[in-house]
Amino acid sequence: MTQDELKQKVAEAAIPYVRDVAIIGVGTGSTVNHFIDYLADFKADIEGAVSSSIASTERLKKLGIPVFDLNAVGTLDVYVDGADEISPHKHLIKGGGGALTREKIIAAASKKFVCIADGSKQVDVLGAFPLPVEVIPMARSYVARELVKLGGQPVWRENYITDNHNEILDVHNLNILNPIELEQIINNIVGVVTVGIFAMRPADVVLVSVGNDIITL
Repeated sequence: MTQDELKQKVAEAAIPYVRDVAIIGVGTGSTVNHFIDYLADFKADIEGAVSSSIASTERLKKLGIPVFDLNAVGTLDVYVDGADEISPHKHLIKGGGGALTREKIIAAASKKFVCIADGSKQVDVLGAFPLPVEVIPMARSYVARELVKLGGQPVWRENYITDNHNEILDVHNLNILNPIELEQIINNIVGVVTVGIFAMRPADVVLVSVGNDIITL
């Protein structure tokens, strides 16, 4: 089974979690794209969605699913999104696609966060995947120096601007043994908008496709 087929399989496994949910929180990425496509099968039963990115919003609207602003909706019952890394504690690294800030906001505003991924995203310790940090443009160099002090090697994601008109530093060579503590430390660096560690608000349910099986964490 190819990696894309594994993504498709786990995306389908998330559908039971959003049945009878009027407004669904929808994340960003290749696995979520499959999930959005499955939503089309019962879009008549969905009032709409809150989306974490312009790309997902366009995909939802193309399928005829209304997209609402989170401010107009309030608390969401379920949010479905992918991850770049998943620890045994359901802590995540997210932001490879650059939507980490909006993803973190929607996760915080949701009662249940369902993470979907193929088995390659499971790790014992977070940090092999470069950690995305969204920064205010004028603070990029300052934040990078502070990240070096924490033991990381930040690399500017050149020619990339987030949906929030900010920039991203991808931090290499971090061994994230205490994700909650590091999330707090990086969030407190002046100029940081969001760090891609999702540990203070981890996933509630993780669905992972491994071969023909779906593993629930």
